[in-house]
Amino acid sequence: MSKRYADAWTAIVDLLAANGVDTCFGLPGDDLELLRALDAAGLDLVPCRDQRNAMYMATGYALQSGRPAVCALGKGPAVTHAATGLLEARESGAPVLVLAAGVPERRRGSGGFQELDQVAVTAPLVRWAHRVGHPDRVVPATATALTRAVGPPPGPVYLEIPDDVRTAEILVTGPQQTLPEPLPLEPMPATPGPALAAIRASRRPVVLVGGGMRHRNDGGAVEGFAERLGAALFTTASGRGAVDERHPLFCGVAGLYAAAPARELWSSCDLVISLAGRLEETVVEGGTPWPPVPVVQVNIDPGGLSAEFPGPRVLGDARHAVLGWTRALDEDREPGDADATEVWADKISFARKAMSLDVEAELARAAALPGIRIPELLAALDATAGEHHVLVQENGLQDMWSYCFPFHVGGGSLVPSEQTPLGFGAAAAIGVKRAAPDHEVTAFVGDGAFLAARAEIAATAPAHGGILYVVLCNGGYGWLDAQRARLGLDAERYPFTRPGAPPPVVDGPDLLCRVLRDKATLTKELLAARRFCAQGGTAVLMVPVVPDDIPPPLREGGVVPQ
Repeated sequence: MSKRYADAWTAIVDLLAANGVDTCFGLPGDDLELLRALDAAGLDLVPCRDQRNAMYMATGYALQSGRPAVCALGKGPAVTHAATGLLEARESGAPVLVLAAGVPERRRGSGGFQELDQVAVTAPLVRWAHRVGHPDRVVPATATALTRAVGPPPGPVYLEIPDDVRTAEILVTGPQQTLPEPLPLEPMPATPGPALAAIRASRRPVVLVGGGMRHRNDGGAVEGFAERLGAALFTTASGRGAVDERHPLFCGVAGLYAAAPARELWSSCDLVISLAGRLEETVVEGGTPWPPVPVVQVNIDPGGLSAEFPGPRVLGDARHAVLGWTRALDEDREPGDADATEVWADKISFARKAMSLDVEAELARAAALPGIRIPELLAALDATAGEHHVLVQENGLQDMWSYCFPFHVGGGSLVPSEQTPLGFGAAAAIGVKRAAPDHEVTAFVGDGAFLAARAEIAATAPAHGGILYVVLCNGGYGWLDAQRARLGLDAERYPFTRPGAPPPVVDGPDLLCRVLRDKATLTKELLAARRFCAQGGTAVLMVPVVPDDIPPPLREGGVVPQ
Protein backbone atom coordinates (compact mmCIF):
# COMPACT_ATOMS: atom_id res chain seq x y z
CA MET A 1 0.00 0.00 0.00
CA SER A 2 1.41 3.40 -0.96
CA LYS A 3 0.17 6.97 -1.23
CA ARG A 4 1.64 9.91 -3.09
CA TYR A 5 1.32 13.51 -1.85
CA ALA A 6 1.97 16.65 -3.88
CA ASP A 7 3.91 18.31 -1.06
CA ALA A 8 4.97 17.88 2.56
CA TRP A 9 2.11 19.86 4.09
CA THR A 10 -0.47 17.58 2.50
CA ALA A 11 1.28 14.51 3.89
CA ILE A 12 1.63 16.06 7.35
CA VAL A 13 -1.98 17.20 7.55
CA ASP A 14 -3.19 13.76 6.46
CA LEU A 15 -1.20 12.22 9.31
CA LEU A 16 -2.55 14.78 11.79
CA ALA A 17 -6.13 14.09 10.74
CA ALA A 18 -5.59 10.33 11.09
CA ASN A 19 -4.52 10.94 14.70
CA GLY A 20 -7.53 13.00 15.72
CA VAL A 21 -6.13 16.52 15.28
CA ASP A 22 -8.91 18.87 14.13
CA THR A 23 -7.57 22.36 14.88
CA CYS A 24 -4.40 24.28 14.14
CA PHE A 25 -3.37 27.64 15.57
CA GLY A 26 -0.83 29.92 14.02
CA LEU A 27 0.53 32.65 11.85
CA PRO A 28 2.18 31.00 8.83
CA GLY A 29 4.80 32.84 6.81
CA ASP A 30 4.64 33.54 3.09
CA ASP A 31 3.97 29.84 2.48
CA LEU A 32 0.21 29.38 2.63
CA GLU A 33 0.07 25.91 1.09
CA LEU A 34 -0.53 24.64 4.62
CA LEU A 35 -3.89 26.41 4.65
CA ARG A 36 -4.88 24.70 1.43
CA ALA A 37 -3.91 21.32 2.91
CA LEU A 38 -5.92 22.04 6.07
CA ASP A 39 -8.98 23.03 4.03
CA ALA A 40 -8.77 19.88 1.91
CA ALA A 41 -8.59 17.67 5.02
CA GLY A 42 -11.40 19.48 6.84
CA LEU A 43 -9.15 20.80 9.61
CA ASP A 44 -9.67 24.26 11.01
CA LEU A 45 -7.06 27.00 11.38
CA VAL A 46 -7.41 29.67 14.03
CA PRO A 47 -5.42 32.52 12.43
CA CYS A 48 -3.39 34.65 14.81
CA ARG A 49 -1.80 38.08 14.72
CA ASP A 50 1.14 37.21 16.95
CA GLN A 51 3.20 34.01 17.11
CA ARG A 52 3.49 34.18 20.89
CA ASN A 53 -0.28 34.30 21.26
CA ALA A 54 -0.61 31.45 18.78
CA MET A 55 1.49 29.33 21.14
CA TYR A 56 -0.62 30.43 24.10
CA MET A 57 -3.80 29.43 22.28
CA ALA A 58 -2.38 26.03 21.37
CA THR A 59 -1.21 25.52 24.95
CA GLY A 60 -4.66 26.41 26.30
CA TYR A 61 -6.26 23.96 23.87
CA ALA A 62 -3.85 21.17 24.81
CA LEU A 63 -4.21 21.67 28.56
CA GLN A 64 -7.99 21.83 28.46
CA SER A 65 -8.49 18.89 26.08
CA GLY A 66 -5.57 16.66 27.02
CA ARG A 67 -5.01 16.14 23.29
CA PRO A 68 -2.14 17.36 21.11
CA ALA A 69 -2.43 20.85 19.67
CA VAL A 70 -0.70 22.15 16.56
CA CYS A 71 0.88 25.57 16.07
CA ALA A 72 2.11 26.71 12.63
CA LEU A 73 4.86 29.31 12.28
CA GLY A 74 7.03 30.90 9.64
CA LYS A 75 10.81 31.06 9.95
CA GLY A 76 13.48 33.22 11.62
CA PRO A 77 11.88 35.94 13.77
CA ALA A 78 8.58 34.05 13.74
CA VAL A 79 10.28 31.28 15.70
CA THR A 80 12.06 33.59 18.14
CA HIS A 81 8.83 35.49 18.71
CA ALA A 82 7.13 32.20 19.63
CA ALA A 83 9.89 31.27 22.10
CA THR A 84 8.03 32.65 25.12
CA GLY A 85 5.03 30.50 24.25
CA LEU A 86 7.29 27.48 23.85
CA LEU A 87 8.70 28.10 27.31
CA GLU A 88 5.20 28.28 28.77
CA ALA A 89 4.11 25.09 27.00
CA ARG A 90 7.16 23.26 28.34
CA GLU A 91 6.61 24.39 31.92
CA SER A 92 2.89 23.57 31.70
CA GLY A 93 3.54 20.12 30.19
CA ALA A 94 1.31 20.90 27.21
CA PRO A 95 1.44 18.51 24.22
CA VAL A 96 1.96 21.03 21.41
CA LEU A 97 3.42 20.22 17.99
CA VAL A 98 5.08 23.28 16.43
CA LEU A 99 5.38 23.17 12.64
CA ALA A 100 7.80 25.78 11.35
CA ALA A 101 9.16 26.74 7.96
CA GLY A 102 12.90 26.75 7.30
CA VAL A 103 15.37 27.94 4.71
CA PRO A 104 16.21 25.39 1.99
CA GLU A 105 19.01 22.96 2.62
CA ARG A 106 20.97 24.29 -0.35
CA ARG A 107 20.95 27.84 1.13
CA ARG A 108 22.06 27.01 4.66
CA GLY A 109 25.03 29.05 5.74
CA SER A 110 24.58 31.62 3.00
CA GLY A 111 22.98 34.28 5.18
CA GLY A 112 19.73 34.03 3.26
CA PHE A 113 16.40 35.64 4.04
CA GLN A 114 15.29 34.85 7.64
CA GLU A 115 17.99 32.19 7.99
CA LEU A 116 18.45 31.03 11.59
CA ASP A 117 19.59 27.85 13.31
CA GLN A 118 16.07 27.35 14.59
CA VAL A 119 16.70 23.92 16.07
CA ALA A 120 19.45 25.39 18.27
CA VAL A 121 17.09 28.18 19.36
CA THR A 122 14.18 25.92 20.22
CA ALA A 123 15.95 22.81 21.57
CA PRO A 124 16.27 24.11 25.18
CA LEU A 125 12.55 24.93 25.21
CA VAL A 126 11.03 21.69 23.90
CA ARG A 127 11.14 17.95 24.46
CA TRP A 128 12.38 17.33 20.94
CA ALA A 129 13.55 19.63 18.13
CA HIS A 130 14.21 18.34 14.62
CA ARG A 131 14.75 19.66 11.10
CA VAL A 132 13.56 17.33 8.35
CA GLY A 133 16.39 16.95 5.86
CA HIS A 134 14.77 14.79 3.17
CA PRO A 135 11.24 14.24 1.79
CA ASP A 136 11.36 10.57 2.80
CA ARG A 137 11.67 11.65 6.43
CA VAL A 138 8.61 13.94 6.54
CA VAL A 139 6.01 11.40 7.69
CA PRO A 140 8.25 9.42 10.09
CA ALA A 141 9.48 12.65 11.67
CA THR A 142 5.92 13.94 12.10
CA ALA A 143 4.84 10.67 13.71
CA THR A 144 7.83 10.84 16.05
CA ALA A 145 7.05 14.44 16.95
CA LEU A 146 3.42 13.63 17.81
CA THR A 147 4.52 10.67 19.90
CA ARG A 148 6.99 12.74 21.88
CA ALA A 149 4.51 15.56 22.37
CA VAL A 150 1.91 13.25 23.89
CA GLY A 151 4.52 11.56 26.09
CA PRO A 152 4.61 10.60 28.86
CA PRO A 153 5.60 13.09 29.96
CA PRO A 154 3.77 15.44 27.61
CA GLY A 155 5.32 18.64 26.32
CA PRO A 156 5.98 20.75 23.24
CA VAL A 157 8.03 19.54 20.27
CA TYR A 158 9.45 21.45 17.31
CA LEU A 159 9.47 20.22 13.73
CA GLU A 160 11.05 22.29 10.96
CA ILE A 161 10.20 21.74 7.30
CA PRO A 162 12.75 23.41 4.97
CA ASP A 163 11.32 25.06 1.89
CA ASP A 164 12.84 22.58 -0.55
CA VAL A 165 11.52 19.62 1.47
CA ARG A 166 8.12 21.31 1.81
CA THR A 167 7.62 21.56 -1.94
CA ALA A 168 8.84 18.05 -2.77
CA GLU A 169 6.56 15.18 -3.66
CA ILE A 170 6.10 12.75 -0.75
CA LEU A 171 5.67 9.02 -1.26
CA VAL A 172 4.40 7.04 1.73
CA THR A 173 4.47 3.27 1.69
CA GLY A 174 2.66 1.11 4.21
CA PRO A 175 -0.22 1.99 6.52
CA GLN A 176 -0.71 5.41 8.07
CA GLN A 177 1.28 6.01 11.25
CA THR A 178 -0.76 6.37 14.45
CA LEU A 179 0.07 7.28 18.01
CA PRO A 180 1.26 4.41 20.23
CA GLU A 181 -1.53 2.46 21.87
CA PRO A 182 -1.47 3.00 25.64
CA LEU A 183 -1.43 -0.19 27.67
CA PRO A 184 -4.22 -0.17 30.28
CA LEU A 185 -2.83 -0.98 33.70
CA GLU A 186 -4.95 -2.60 36.36
CA PRO A 187 -4.60 -0.94 39.76
CA MET A 188 -2.41 -3.14 41.91
CA PRO A 189 -1.41 -2.90 45.57
CA ALA A 190 1.66 -0.75 45.93
CA THR A 191 4.95 -2.53 46.39
CA PRO A 192 6.09 -2.30 50.02
CA GLY A 193 8.72 0.39 50.31
CA PRO A 194 9.62 3.72 51.90
CA ALA A 195 6.74 5.63 50.27
CA LEU A 196 4.00 3.27 51.45
CA ALA A 197 5.63 3.00 54.87
CA ALA A 198 5.61 6.78 55.26
CA ILE A 199 1.97 6.94 54.19
CA ARG A 200 0.97 4.23 56.67
CA ALA A 201 2.81 5.95 59.50
CA SER A 202 1.29 9.39 58.87
CA ARG A 203 -1.43 10.73 61.16
CA ARG A 204 -1.64 14.30 59.84
CA PRO A 205 -1.11 13.94 56.08
CA VAL A 206 -1.51 16.50 53.31
CA VAL A 207 -2.10 15.52 49.68
CA LEU A 208 -0.79 18.13 47.24
CA VAL A 209 -2.10 17.78 43.67
CA GLY A 210 0.02 19.19 40.84
CA GLY A 211 -0.75 20.05 37.23
CA GLY A 212 0.32 16.61 36.02
CA MET A 213 -2.92 15.19 37.48
CA ARG A 214 -4.99 17.11 34.94
CA HIS A 215 -7.02 14.53 32.98
CA ARG A 216 -5.60 11.80 35.27
CA ASN A 217 -8.20 11.78 38.05
CA ASP A 218 -11.03 9.79 36.49
CA GLY A 219 -13.49 8.49 39.04
CA GLY A 220 -12.15 10.77 41.77
CA ALA A 221 -9.16 8.55 42.51
CA VAL A 222 -7.34 11.36 44.33
CA GLU A 223 -10.36 12.29 46.46
CA GLY A 224 -10.85 8.61 47.31
CA PHE A 225 -7.23 8.34 48.40
CA ALA A 226 -7.52 11.48 50.54
CA GLU A 227 -10.66 10.11 52.17
CA ARG A 228 -9.06 6.77 52.91
CA LEU A 229 -6.00 8.48 54.34
CA GLY A 230 -7.90 11.27 56.10
CA ALA A 231 -5.68 13.83 54.40
CA ALA A 232 -6.13 17.54 53.86
CA LEU A 233 -6.36 18.09 50.11
CA PHE A 234 -4.49 20.98 48.48
CA THR A 235 -3.53 21.79 44.91
CA THR A 236 -0.83 23.84 43.30
CA ALA A 237 -2.09 26.70 41.14
CA SER A 238 -1.52 24.55 38.04
CA GLY A 239 -3.28 21.61 39.69
CA ARG A 240 -6.61 23.39 40.08
CA GLY A 241 -9.37 21.69 38.18
CA ALA A 242 -7.86 18.24 38.74
CA VAL A 243 -9.93 17.65 41.89
CA ASP A 244 -13.41 18.64 43.05
CA GLU A 245 -13.05 21.89 45.00
CA ARG A 246 -16.38 21.24 46.72
CA HIS A 247 -14.96 18.14 48.41
CA PRO A 248 -15.07 18.39 52.24
CA LEU A 249 -11.31 17.76 52.48
CA PHE A 250 -10.31 20.43 49.95
CA CYS A 251 -8.45 23.32 51.57
CA GLY A 252 -7.45 25.42 48.58
CA VAL A 253 -4.25 26.33 46.77
CA ALA A 254 -1.04 25.80 48.71
CA GLY A 255 1.82 28.18 49.31
CA LEU A 256 1.67 31.80 48.28
CA TYR A 257 -2.08 31.70 47.62
CA ALA A 258 -3.20 29.86 50.79
CA ALA A 259 -5.56 31.50 53.28
CA ALA A 260 -4.34 31.93 56.86
CA PRO A 261 -6.29 28.96 58.33
CA ALA A 262 -4.98 26.74 55.53
CA ARG A 263 -1.41 27.88 56.23
CA GLU A 264 -1.81 27.01 59.89
CA LEU A 265 -3.17 23.58 58.98
CA TRP A 266 -0.31 23.02 56.55
CA SER A 267 2.34 23.91 59.12
CA SER A 268 1.07 21.21 61.51
CA CYS A 269 1.05 18.26 59.10
CA ASP A 270 3.45 15.32 59.47
CA LEU A 271 3.65 14.21 55.81
CA VAL A 272 3.23 15.82 52.39
CA ILE A 273 2.30 13.60 49.44
CA SER A 274 3.01 15.48 46.21
CA LEU A 275 1.19 14.04 43.19
CA ALA A 276 2.48 14.98 39.73
CA GLY A 277 3.73 18.38 40.81
CA ARG A 278 7.11 20.09 40.70
CA LEU A 279 7.11 21.72 44.16
CA GLU A 280 7.65 25.08 42.52
CA GLU A 281 8.62 28.19 44.44
CA THR A 282 5.12 29.58 44.90
CA VAL A 283 4.13 26.30 46.59
CA VAL A 284 7.02 25.94 49.00
CA GLU A 285 7.59 29.64 49.76
CA GLY A 286 5.65 32.87 49.84
CA GLY A 287 3.74 32.89 53.11
CA THR A 288 3.27 29.23 54.03
CA PRO A 289 6.09 27.86 56.18
CA TRP A 290 7.08 24.54 54.64
CA PRO A 291 6.97 22.01 57.48
CA PRO A 292 10.12 20.01 58.28
CA VAL A 293 8.44 16.72 57.42
CA PRO A 294 9.01 13.94 54.86
CA VAL A 295 7.68 14.56 51.36
CA VAL A 296 6.56 11.64 49.22
CA GLN A 297 6.90 12.76 45.61
CA VAL A 298 5.36 10.93 42.65
CA ASN A 299 6.04 12.03 39.10
CA ILE A 300 6.24 10.29 35.76
CA ASP A 301 8.84 12.87 34.68
CA PRO A 302 12.22 12.48 36.39
CA GLY A 303 12.73 16.23 35.94
CA GLY A 304 9.69 16.83 38.11
CA LEU A 305 11.19 15.08 41.16
CA SER A 306 12.88 17.60 43.42
CA ALA A 307 16.00 16.72 45.39
CA GLU A 308 15.41 19.62 47.81
CA PHE A 309 13.16 17.74 50.24
CA PRO A 310 13.60 14.71 52.48
CA GLY A 311 11.42 11.70 51.82
CA PRO A 312 10.83 8.96 49.24
CA ARG A 313 10.62 9.80 45.55
CA VAL A 314 8.59 7.60 43.23
CA LEU A 315 9.12 7.62 39.47
CA GLY A 316 5.84 6.62 37.89
CA ASP A 317 2.26 7.52 37.10
CA ALA A 318 0.65 9.31 40.05
CA ARG A 319 -2.80 7.92 39.27
CA HIS A 320 -1.58 4.33 39.46
CA ALA A 321 0.33 5.14 42.64
CA VAL A 322 -2.81 6.58 44.25
CA LEU A 323 -4.92 3.58 43.27
CA GLY A 324 -2.28 1.16 44.52
CA TRP A 325 -1.82 2.96 47.82
CA THR A 326 -5.58 3.13 48.35
CA ARG A 327 -5.89 -0.62 47.85
CA ALA A 328 -2.96 -1.28 50.18
CA LEU A 329 -4.54 0.87 52.89
CA ASP A 330 -7.86 -0.90 52.44
CA GLU A 331 -6.21 -4.27 52.89
CA ASP A 332 -3.92 -3.75 55.84
CA ARG A 333 -4.53 -0.45 57.59
CA GLU A 334 -3.01 -0.70 61.06
CA PRO A 335 -5.59 -0.54 63.89
CA GLY A 336 -5.43 1.90 66.77
CA ASP A 337 -5.12 5.16 64.84
CA ALA A 338 -8.75 6.26 64.96
CA ASP A 339 -8.20 8.94 67.63
CA ALA A 340 -5.32 10.60 65.78
CA THR A 341 -7.25 10.50 62.52
CA GLU A 342 -10.30 12.07 64.16
CA VAL A 343 -8.24 14.90 65.63
CA TRP A 344 -6.75 15.69 62.22
CA ALA A 345 -10.18 15.52 60.58
CA ASP A 346 -11.46 18.03 63.14
CA LYS A 347 -8.56 20.37 62.34
CA ILE A 348 -9.34 20.16 58.62
CA SER A 349 -13.01 20.89 59.27
CA PHE A 350 -12.11 23.81 61.55
CA ALA A 351 -9.77 25.30 58.94
CA ARG A 352 -12.43 25.07 56.24
CA LYS A 353 -15.02 26.76 58.47
CA ALA A 354 -12.54 29.48 59.36
CA MET A 355 -11.84 30.11 55.68
CA SER A 356 -15.57 30.36 54.96
CA LEU A 357 -15.97 32.90 57.77
CA ASP A 358 -13.02 34.86 56.38
CA VAL A 359 -14.74 34.95 52.99
CA GLU A 360 -17.95 36.26 54.54
CA ALA A 361 -15.99 38.93 56.37
CA GLU A 362 -14.11 39.91 53.19
CA LEU A 363 -17.36 40.22 51.24
CA ALA A 364 -18.92 42.27 54.04
CA ARG A 365 -15.90 44.56 54.06
CA ALA A 366 -16.11 44.91 50.28
CA ALA A 367 -19.81 45.74 50.39
CA ALA A 368 -19.12 48.73 52.62
CA LEU A 369 -16.53 50.19 50.22
CA PRO A 370 -17.28 52.27 47.12
CA GLY A 371 -16.96 50.76 43.68
CA ILE A 372 -16.82 47.10 42.73
CA ARG A 373 -14.28 45.13 44.78
CA ILE A 374 -12.66 42.04 43.32
CA PRO A 375 -14.08 39.50 45.83
CA GLU A 376 -17.58 40.80 45.00
CA LEU A 377 -16.80 40.36 41.32
CA LEU A 378 -15.62 36.77 41.80
CA ALA A 379 -18.63 35.92 43.94
CA ALA A 380 -20.93 37.28 41.23
CA LEU A 381 -19.05 35.34 38.54
CA ASP A 382 -19.57 32.14 40.49
CA ALA A 383 -23.23 32.89 41.11
CA THR A 384 -23.94 33.53 37.42
CA ALA A 385 -21.85 30.66 35.99
CA GLY A 386 -23.38 27.51 34.56
CA GLU A 387 -22.55 24.00 35.69
CA HIS A 388 -19.83 23.57 33.07
CA HIS A 389 -17.44 26.47 33.12
CA VAL A 390 -13.72 27.17 32.99
CA LEU A 391 -11.93 30.09 34.59
CA VAL A 392 -8.76 31.09 32.71
CA GLN A 393 -6.46 33.32 34.72
CA GLU A 394 -3.39 35.52 34.56
CA ASN A 395 -0.87 36.02 37.36
CA GLY A 396 -0.89 39.75 38.05
CA LEU A 397 -1.15 41.39 41.45
CA GLN A 398 -4.93 41.76 41.52
CA ASP A 399 -6.08 38.96 39.22
CA MET A 400 -4.40 36.59 41.70
CA TRP A 401 -7.57 37.03 43.76
CA SER A 402 -8.95 34.17 41.63
CA TYR A 403 -6.27 31.81 42.98
CA CYS A 404 -7.49 32.15 46.56
CA PHE A 405 -9.86 29.57 48.02
CA PRO A 406 -12.79 29.72 48.09
CA PHE A 407 -13.54 32.79 46.01
CA HIS A 408 -13.87 30.53 42.97
CA VAL A 409 -15.36 27.13 43.72
CA GLY A 410 -16.02 24.33 41.26
CA GLY A 411 -15.62 24.33 37.52
CA GLY A 412 -12.41 24.05 35.58
CA SER A 413 -9.34 26.21 35.94
CA LEU A 414 -6.35 27.09 33.79
CA VAL A 415 -3.45 29.26 34.91
CA PRO A 416 0.02 30.08 33.59
CA SER A 417 2.94 28.03 34.83
CA GLU A 418 5.61 29.31 37.18
CA GLN A 419 6.93 31.33 34.20
CA THR A 420 3.79 33.56 34.31
CA PRO A 421 4.14 35.23 30.88
CA LEU A 422 2.03 38.32 30.43
CA GLY A 423 -1.02 37.74 28.24
CA PHE A 424 -1.04 33.95 28.50
CA GLY A 425 -4.52 33.63 30.00
CA ALA A 426 -6.06 36.24 27.70
CA ALA A 427 -4.92 34.36 24.58
CA ALA A 428 -5.12 30.83 25.99
CA ALA A 429 -8.84 31.33 26.65
CA ILE A 430 -9.41 31.16 22.88
CA GLY A 431 -7.75 27.75 22.75
CA VAL A 432 -9.68 26.61 25.82
CA LYS A 433 -12.99 27.54 24.19
CA ARG A 434 -12.00 25.64 21.04
CA ALA A 435 -11.27 22.59 23.18
CA ALA A 436 -14.44 22.91 25.27
CA PRO A 437 -17.11 24.53 23.09
CA ASP A 438 -19.92 23.43 25.41
CA HIS A 439 -18.34 25.10 28.45
CA GLU A 440 -18.62 28.69 29.55
CA VAL A 441 -15.13 30.18 29.39
CA THR A 442 -14.28 33.23 31.47
CA ALA A 443 -10.89 34.93 31.18
CA PHE A 444 -10.07 36.79 34.39
CA VAL A 445 -7.21 39.10 33.41
CA GLY A 446 -5.56 42.45 34.03
CA ASP A 447 -5.60 45.30 31.54
CA GLY A 448 -1.91 44.78 30.68
CA ALA A 449 -2.59 41.18 29.73
CA PHE A 450 -5.71 42.18 27.81
CA LEU A 451 -3.76 44.68 25.73
CA ALA A 452 -1.17 42.01 24.90
CA ALA A 453 -3.91 39.84 23.38
CA ARG A 454 -6.38 42.49 22.19
CA ALA A 455 -5.64 42.01 18.49
CA GLU A 456 -6.23 38.24 18.79
CA ILE A 457 -9.49 38.75 20.68
CA ALA A 458 -10.85 41.13 18.04
CA ALA A 459 -9.67 38.99 15.13
CA THR A 460 -11.05 35.69 16.45
CA ALA A 461 -14.35 37.05 17.80
CA PRO A 462 -16.39 36.51 14.61
CA ALA A 463 -15.49 32.84 14.16
CA HIS A 464 -14.10 31.77 17.57
CA GLY A 465 -16.08 33.75 20.12
CA GLY A 466 -18.12 32.73 23.13
CA ILE A 467 -15.61 33.98 25.70
CA LEU A 468 -16.28 36.38 28.56
CA TYR A 469 -13.31 38.64 29.33
CA VAL A 470 -13.37 40.24 32.77
CA VAL A 471 -10.61 42.85 32.73
CA LEU A 472 -9.31 44.37 35.98
CA CYS A 473 -8.24 47.89 35.06
CA ASN A 474 -5.53 49.52 37.17
CA GLY A 475 -3.80 51.22 34.26
CA GLY A 476 -0.90 48.86 33.68
CA TYR A 477 1.21 46.54 35.84
CA GLY A 478 0.00 46.43 39.43
CA TRP A 479 2.66 44.03 40.68
CA LEU A 480 5.52 46.23 39.49
CA ASP A 481 3.82 49.33 40.88
CA ALA A 482 3.49 47.64 44.28
CA GLN A 483 7.20 46.84 44.29
CA ARG A 484 7.96 50.41 43.20
CA ALA A 485 5.98 51.67 46.19
CA ARG A 486 7.80 49.26 48.51
CA LEU A 487 11.13 50.80 47.46
CA GLY A 488 9.81 54.37 47.67
CA LEU A 489 10.48 55.12 43.99
CA ASP A 490 8.84 58.06 42.27
CA ALA A 491 5.51 57.10 40.66
CA GLU A 492 5.74 59.86 38.05
CA ARG A 493 9.19 58.79 36.95
CA TYR A 494 8.27 55.10 36.93
CA PRO A 495 4.61 55.02 35.84
CA PHE A 496 3.89 51.29 35.89
CA THR A 497 0.20 52.13 36.32
CA ARG A 498 -1.83 55.04 35.01
CA PRO A 499 -5.29 54.88 36.57
CA GLY A 500 -7.96 56.28 34.35
CA ALA A 501 -10.06 55.16 31.43
CA PRO A 502 -10.00 51.42 30.68
CA PRO A 503 -8.15 50.39 27.51
CA PRO A 504 -10.17 50.62 24.30
CA VAL A 505 -11.39 47.58 22.44
CA VAL A 506 -12.20 47.04 18.81
CA ASP A 507 -15.90 47.48 18.21
CA GLY A 508 -17.96 45.11 16.11
CA PRO A 509 -21.21 43.16 16.07
CA ASP A 510 -19.44 40.15 17.60
CA LEU A 511 -18.03 42.17 20.52
CA LEU A 512 -19.86 43.49 23.54
CA CYS A 513 -17.84 45.94 25.63
CA ARG A 514 -19.00 47.43 28.92
CA VAL A 515 -17.39 49.26 31.82
CA LEU A 516 -18.71 48.08 35.19
CA ARG A 517 -18.70 50.53 38.08
CA ASP A 518 -21.98 50.00 39.92
CA LYS A 519 -22.33 47.23 42.52
CA ALA A 520 -26.10 47.28 42.17
CA THR A 521 -26.03 46.30 38.48
CA LEU A 522 -23.10 43.85 38.64
CA THR A 523 -25.14 40.64 38.51
CA LYS A 524 -27.42 42.02 35.79
CA GLU A 525 -24.43 43.00 33.63
CA LEU A 526 -22.76 39.61 34.08
CA LEU A 527 -25.91 37.74 33.12
CA ALA A 528 -26.32 39.87 29.99
CA ALA A 529 -22.70 39.24 29.03
CA ARG A 530 -23.06 35.49 29.54
CA ARG A 531 -26.15 35.46 27.32
CA PHE A 532 -24.22 37.32 24.63
CA CYS A 533 -21.39 34.76 24.86
CA ALA A 534 -23.88 31.87 24.72
CA GLN A 535 -24.92 33.19 21.29
CA GLY A 536 -21.31 33.09 20.06
CA GLY A 537 -20.25 36.64 20.83
CA THR A 538 -17.23 37.84 22.80
CA ALA A 539 -17.98 40.01 25.83
CA VAL A 540 -15.41 42.32 27.41
CA LEU A 541 -16.28 43.73 30.83
CA MET A 542 -13.87 46.38 32.10
CA VAL A 543 -13.80 46.77 35.88
CA PRO A 544 -11.79 49.69 37.32
CA VAL A 545 -9.97 48.56 40.48
CA VAL A 546 -8.11 50.41 43.22
CA PRO A 547 -4.48 49.70 44.16
CA ASP A 548 -5.27 48.40 47.65
CA ASP A 549 -7.62 45.64 46.44
CA ILE A 550 -5.07 42.88 47.03
CA PRO A 551 -5.70 39.22 47.96
CA PRO A 552 -5.43 38.57 51.72
CA PRO A 553 -2.64 35.95 51.44
CA LEU A 554 -0.46 38.50 49.64
CA ARG A 555 -1.32 41.22 52.17
CA GLU A 556 -0.74 38.96 55.16
CA GLY A 557 2.42 37.40 53.75
CA GLY A 558 4.11 40.75 53.33
CA VAL A 559 4.58 40.12 49.62
CA VAL A 560 3.41 43.64 48.81
CA PRO A 561 3.64 46.85 50.84
CA GLN A 562 0.76 47.82 53.11
